Amino acid sequence: MHLTHSMKAELKGASISFQNPTTSPLFNNNTTTPPHNNPLSGALKGCLGSLDGACIEKLLLHCASALESNDVTLAQQVMWVLNNIASPLGDTNQRLTSWFLRALISRASRICPTTAMSFKGGSNTIQRRLMSLTELAGYVDLIPWHRFGFCASNNEIFKAIEGFQKVHILDFSITHCMQWPTFIDALAKRPEGPPSLRITVPSFRPHVPPLVNISTQEVGQRLGNFARFKDVPFEFNVLGINTTSPPILTPEFGNNESISTFHFETLLSLLTPSVLNLREDEALVINCQNWLRYLSDDRKGNPQNLSLRDAFLNIIKGLNPRIVLLVDEDCDLSASTLTSRITTCFNHLWIPFDALETFLPKSSIQRTEFESDIGQKIDNIIGFEGHQRIERLETGMQMSQRMRNAGYLSVPFCDETVREVKALLDEHASGWGMKREEGMLVLTWKGNSCVFATGWVPCEMRDHIDIHTN
Repeated sequence: MHLTHSMKAELKGASISFQNPTTSPLFNNNTTTPPHNNPLSGALKGCLGSLDGACIEKLLLHCASALESNDVTLAQQVMWVLNNIASPLGDTNQRLTSWFLRALISRASRICPTTAMSFKGGSNTIQRRLMSLTELAGYVDLIPWHRFGFCASNNEIFKAIEGFQKVHILDFSITHCMQWPTFIDALAKRPEGPPSLRITVPSFRPHVPPLVNISTQEVGQRLGNFARFKDVPFEFNVLGINTTSPPILTPEFGNNESISTFHFETLLSLLTPSVLNLREDEALVINCQNWLRYLSDDRKGNPQNLSLRDAFLNIIKGLNPRIVLLVDEDCDLSASTLTSRITTCFNHLWIPFDALETFLPKSSIQRTEFESDIGQKIDNIIGFEGHQRIERLETGMQMSQRMRNAGYLSVPFCDETVREVKALLDEHASGWGMKREEGMLVLTWKGNSCVFATGWVPCEMRDHIDIHTN
């Protein structure tokens, strides 16, 4: 039955109570048959108890479509089935389903804030943990989701700065400089001696996992200690007016929808040669790892018809970098409809869940915590809309076209970089692989694209840089 009233009104008046999952016919852990008043269709009954990924995806789409059309009765039916399948300690599909179900419940509860919803996966509150740097190192080593981009980028940077005695890296990333110890170690081994290295990072980062229990300045101090140990001259700068205040939460966890946009606009205003103290004898490198997706692509209200994302690319191009490295997940999550995002998100984020299944037991705390961080991403993709939905990925192909439109030339990865990346992947499970695609390197899991890495130079720099471009 399709309802004509708003979902908010229906949830308030629904006969099913979400307050207590032990008494609710929707979230009763011991229930083995559908709610009596809302019989499931034959198709949905056939999925009950099934752990097949295609069937689960179908159920998620049914639920998303019901929520978008305000059909609360159908949404409740499908959530009941999903709740019987989901388990945070089950197999890959069960664990992934539990996070999607949580996100769908979260979405419904935002429409009707007075309704408390629960499910058998446990508390609806996602615990956002703070890691030590040692824990963070283990986190990024668990699967090559981040290390792939680090390795591909570092090798291309190393090649681009050849012959320079001073290097300046503008680092836009979410992994708290975990990329740089390996790079510093490689500089220390350079036959002609290490160059001086200057790393500049923004004081503001998106409030997304991984999160650490020390400040950005302390991270810089640790890097400085390591660089001194390796005899690499080192300088660390935090870009921002006030670097002592704690980071402000982005809209994902706050109520002010303009916070993220305000901070990114402020950041862009600081990307000038004078503020960055750029020096003519330095090789400037721009490093973007899982960062550009958080810059809004909304062009509304901008007199130049440029989104923050495109404005950022124009600004850094004007700094004349030797190379720009761009790494992110190879997935399109820009669709406006919930059903489209669910299909893409389910098939993409199944990958890390499946990879962890191959070598960590179901009860592993490390596995649960890693999946929880992915779950926060799912919650944002599925549970939010508008400015609050900050996870807006583009595929490598889409991003490459954006870069070309902005006046960049692609820099193909050299054979040595390919060998280094392959050696890294050999340290992990056999399902990981790599492919070359339109100038990109793409990390794969069982043939499915995961993460892309690309290198770029401004068109104006082509004649000044001895790098083969496409």
